[in-house]
Amino acid sequence: MAQKIASIALVVKDYDEALNYFLEKLSFELIEDTNMGNGKRWVVISPPGNVNGTNLILAKAKNDAELKAVGNQTGGRVFLFIHTDDFKRDYDFMKLQGVNFIEAPRNEAYGKVVVFKDLYGNKWDLVGRDS
Repeated sequence: MAQKIASIALVVKDYDEALNYFLEKLSFELIEDTNMGNGKRWVVISPPGNVNGTNLILAKAKNDAELKAVGNQTGGRVFLFIHTDDFKRDYDFMKLQGVNFIEAPRNEAYGKVVVFKDLYGNKWDLVGRDS
Protein backbone atom coordinates (compact mmCIF):
# COMPACT_ATOMS: atom_id res chain seq x y z
CA MET A 1 0.00 0.00 0.00
CA ALA A 2 1.26 3.50 -0.87
CA GLN A 3 -0.11 6.68 0.65
CA LYS A 4 0.91 10.32 0.87
CA ILE A 5 -0.47 13.56 2.22
CA ALA A 6 -1.76 15.22 -0.94
CA SER A 7 -3.13 18.47 0.49
CA ILE A 8 -3.32 20.50 3.68
CA ALA A 9 -6.15 22.93 4.38
CA LEU A 10 -5.10 26.43 5.41
CA VAL A 11 -7.93 28.44 6.95
CA VAL A 12 -8.00 31.99 5.57
CA LYS A 13 -10.17 35.08 6.02
CA ASP A 14 -10.59 35.76 2.32
CA TYR A 15 -9.77 33.72 -0.79
CA ASP A 16 -8.56 36.58 -2.97
CA GLU A 17 -6.51 38.24 -0.22
CA ALA A 18 -4.76 34.93 0.50
CA LEU A 19 -4.28 34.14 -3.19
CA ASN A 20 -2.68 37.52 -3.79
CA TYR A 21 -0.24 36.97 -0.92
CA PHE A 22 0.82 33.45 -1.87
CA LEU A 23 1.04 34.04 -5.60
CA GLU A 24 2.78 37.44 -5.43
CA LYS A 25 4.96 37.27 -2.33
CA LEU A 26 5.87 33.57 -2.27
CA SER A 27 5.63 32.80 -6.02
CA PHE A 28 3.16 29.96 -5.43
CA GLU A 29 1.28 28.60 -8.41
CA LEU A 30 -2.49 28.43 -8.72
CA ILE A 31 -3.46 24.83 -9.38
CA GLU A 32 -7.25 25.19 -9.24
CA ASP A 33 -9.88 27.79 -8.38
CA THR A 34 -13.36 26.37 -8.81
CA ASN A 35 -16.56 28.11 -7.71
CA MET A 36 -18.54 25.67 -5.57
CA GLY A 37 -21.54 27.99 -5.10
CA ASN A 38 -22.79 29.91 -2.08
CA GLY A 39 -19.49 31.77 -1.71
CA LYS A 40 -17.41 28.60 -1.42
CA ARG A 41 -14.46 27.92 -3.71
CA TRP A 42 -12.06 25.02 -4.16
CA VAL A 43 -8.73 26.86 -4.22
CA VAL A 44 -5.54 24.81 -4.53
CA ILE A 45 -2.06 26.36 -4.59
CA SER A 46 1.46 24.96 -4.60
CA PRO A 47 5.04 26.20 -4.28
CA PRO A 48 6.85 26.57 -7.62
CA GLY A 49 8.23 23.31 -9.00
CA ASN A 50 6.33 21.20 -6.47
CA VAL A 51 5.91 18.17 -8.74
CA ASN A 52 3.87 15.47 -6.97
CA GLY A 53 4.25 17.30 -3.65
CA THR A 54 1.75 18.41 -1.06
CA ASN A 55 -0.59 21.24 -2.07
CA LEU A 56 -2.40 23.81 0.06
CA ILE A 57 -6.16 24.16 -0.07
CA LEU A 58 -7.24 27.65 0.93
CA ALA A 59 -10.35 27.21 3.06
CA LYS A 60 -12.31 30.37 3.86
CA ALA A 61 -13.36 30.53 7.51
CA LYS A 62 -17.12 30.16 7.74
CA ASN A 63 -17.83 30.60 11.45
CA ASP A 64 -16.39 32.16 14.61
CA ALA A 65 -14.42 29.07 15.62
CA GLU A 66 -12.71 28.91 12.23
CA LEU A 67 -12.05 32.67 12.24
CA LYS A 68 -10.28 32.27 15.60
CA ALA A 69 -7.99 29.64 14.02
CA VAL A 70 -6.91 31.90 11.15
CA GLY A 71 -3.22 32.62 11.69
CA ASN A 72 -2.89 30.25 14.64
CA GLN A 73 -3.63 26.78 13.35
CA THR A 74 -0.79 25.26 15.40
CA GLY A 75 -0.98 27.29 18.59
CA GLY A 76 1.99 29.46 17.64
CA ARG A 77 4.40 26.78 16.42
CA VAL A 78 5.83 26.66 12.93
CA PHE A 79 3.08 25.21 10.75
CA LEU A 80 4.48 24.67 7.27
CA PHE A 81 7.94 24.12 5.80
CA ILE A 82 9.14 25.18 2.37
CA HIS A 83 12.26 23.43 1.13
CA THR A 84 14.13 25.32 -1.56
CA ASP A 85 16.95 24.46 -3.92
CA ASP A 86 18.35 28.00 -3.60
CA PHE A 87 17.93 29.57 -0.16
CA LYS A 88 19.57 32.91 -0.99
CA ARG A 89 17.49 33.44 -4.14
CA ASP A 90 14.19 32.73 -2.40
CA TYR A 91 15.04 34.56 0.83
CA ASP A 92 16.16 37.67 -1.09
CA PHE A 93 13.03 37.59 -3.29
CA MET A 94 10.71 37.18 -0.32
CA LYS A 95 12.43 40.02 1.54
CA LEU A 96 11.93 42.29 -1.48
CA GLN A 97 8.23 41.33 -1.47
CA GLY A 98 7.90 42.43 2.18
CA VAL A 99 7.50 38.97 3.72
CA ASN A 100 7.58 39.23 7.53
CA PHE A 101 10.73 37.39 8.65
CA ILE A 102 10.85 37.14 12.44
CA GLU A 103 14.53 36.19 12.70
CA ALA A 104 17.76 36.22 10.76
CA PRO A 105 18.68 33.14 8.72
CA ARG A 106 20.59 30.55 10.72
CA ASN A 107 22.51 27.37 10.00
CA GLU A 108 21.22 24.09 11.35
CA ALA A 109 22.43 20.52 10.85
CA TYR A 110 19.83 20.06 8.09
CA GLY A 111 20.60 23.32 6.25
CA LYS A 112 19.95 27.05 6.35
CA VAL A 113 16.60 28.08 7.86
CA VAL A 114 14.59 31.22 8.59
CA VAL A 115 11.12 31.65 10.11
CA PHE A 116 8.54 33.96 8.60
CA LYS A 117 4.89 34.75 9.19
CA ASP A 118 2.32 34.73 6.43
CA LEU A 119 -0.31 37.44 6.01
CA TYR A 120 -2.40 35.98 8.84
CA GLY A 121 0.44 35.21 11.27
CA ASN A 122 1.00 31.49 10.64
CA LYS A 123 4.67 30.63 11.08
CA TRP A 124 6.58 28.99 8.24
CA ASP A 125 10.16 27.75 7.83
CA LEU A 126 12.08 28.44 4.65
CA VAL A 127 14.70 25.70 4.53
CA GLY A 128 17.62 25.47 2.13
CA ARG A 129 19.68 22.35 1.96
CA ASP A 130 22.06 24.01 -0.52
CA SER A 131 23.96 25.92 2.17
